[in-house]
Amino acid sequence: MTALRLQKEDDRRPAPPPVRTVPVKGVDRGELLAQLEALHADDADWKSGRCFSLVYHASDEHTAFLKAASSAFFSENGLNPMAFKSLKRMELEVVRMAASLLHGDDDVVGTMTSGGTESLLLAIKTYRDLAKKTKPWIVFPEVVLPATAHVAFDKAGHYFGVKIRWAPVGKDWRVDVDAVRHLTNRNTIMIAGSAPQYPHGVLDPIEALGRLAQDKGIPLHVDACVGGFMLPFVEKVGRHVPVWDFRVPGVTSISADLHKYGYTAKGASVILYRNMEFLKHQFFVATDWPGGIYISPSIPGTRAGGAIAAAWAGLQAMGVEGYCALTAKALLACDQLKAGIAGIDGIKVIGSEHCTIVTWTAAAKDVDVYAVADQLQDRGWHVDRQQHPACVHLTVTANHLPVVDDYLRDLTDAVAYVRAHPEVKSRGNAAMYGMMAKVPVRALVKQAALKVMEGMYGKDGATDPAQAQGDGLVDRFVARHQDAVIRALDVLDDVAGPAVARFKQRRGRR
Repeated sequence: MTALRLQKEDDRRPAPPPVRTVPVKGVDRGELLAQLEALHADDADWKSGRCFSLVYHASDEHTAFLKAASSAFFSENGLNPMAFKSLKRMELEVVRMAASLLHGDDDVVGTMTSGGTESLLLAIKTYRDLAKKTKPWIVFPEVVLPATAHVAFDKAGHYFGVKIRWAPVGKDWRVDVDAVRHLTNRNTIMIAGSAPQYPHGVLDPIEALGRLAQDKGIPLHVDACVGGFMLPFVEKVGRHVPVWDFRVPGVTSISADLHKYGYTAKGASVILYRNMEFLKHQFFVATDWPGGIYISPSIPGTRAGGAIAAAWAGLQAMGVEGYCALTAKALLACDQLKAGIAGIDGIKVIGSEHCTIVTWTAAAKDVDVYAVADQLQDRGWHVDRQQHPACVHLTVTANHLPVVDDYLRDLTDAVAYVRAHPEVKSRGNAAMYGMMAKVPVRALVKQAALKVMEGMYGKDGATDPAQAQGDGLVDRFVARHQDAVIRALDVLDDVAGPAVARFKQRRGRR
């Protein structure tokens, strides 16, 4: 454990006791602010650069500015654009700035959303409703997605009754366009590609998908929630980026998160459409409600004015020059990370092209990725573990450049320790992730995970200390179902495992 982490733990104020009822007498506001600060104790340490996801930090000055911009519209509500014309104007201007950045013409339109998940939900909903109008024979709509597409598409299919057909990816982690073509049929309402896909940081072949979309007469959505406000500046600083945005004729919509590499306040994304003929199917209108005619451009009713204002202000405060400077530092950090990882025997980089995502995996049988991840976590790093294959994901920003050497030193030590102590793979999170990733019947994992969620959000969930340990969900799953998982592995892995693996590979689930 590092001195940095020990110091952090020594400075902790005890977390406040659980709260179950609204107090009869109001609590002192200063005391509550102190309690809020104490609640940070078990949070990921992103300010020091030891968290490679979740938070996108440009600078303390920029964060303070975003807070001020958000506070200026803290009470305003985008639910009624006629009541708060300021919010409607700012939203339209954010959409125009985003469209310009992504090479959209004057016909490109869109809305702000609360994040990438809502943007992808709306894409599926919009193309489903478009198909109802233009292809009335479709009773069971389908979309074709790369196996590496964001899981929010899966959620959208579940919510809106749309079947997801998964196209396999190649050894380079890009979707197989011929497989996409084969999977499309008369029920296909949309195909999608990622720029980049999140797990491995590579761009799908959007130009080829665009040609396919035009040939088939099917809309093409590009999920650029990670790359939408990063890739344009990667290109501007002189790096090669395959064409992926509205310059591709077949692209009909793009989603891009402002609160990621746009460095704006949380709760801000955009979904853009090539023209109003697509966007109008996103809107919801109810005419017969006793409360009046109800219209909504996106999923929420209430829309926080602060997120809109912070996005509008943040884009302009940063400017192209500011984004290019941050991107150049992030790319330098990526270059150093990839070079350093290449020099560590037993692991290797996979994917990680054209953008600021770095993913590494094992290159030797005696290196257990999840055990290495545990060692990094013990050294004070927040670690994002992935599966199929087991790997570790880094979303890199300029904030990480100062800690690259520290990360590589700890990673080198962690790999060496795991190779010298093979027994650690059966302990802690390594055992948990290893078991979960290997269970061939995924329904078993899903059922157990749902039970864990029931416990986390049940009447006693908020007071269960196990939720604060490790990743919470995984810990609870293994604690409750470890014996069942082991039995399932013993019985099924040798019998069904290879067959299931081959089947999933054919279906694109690598």
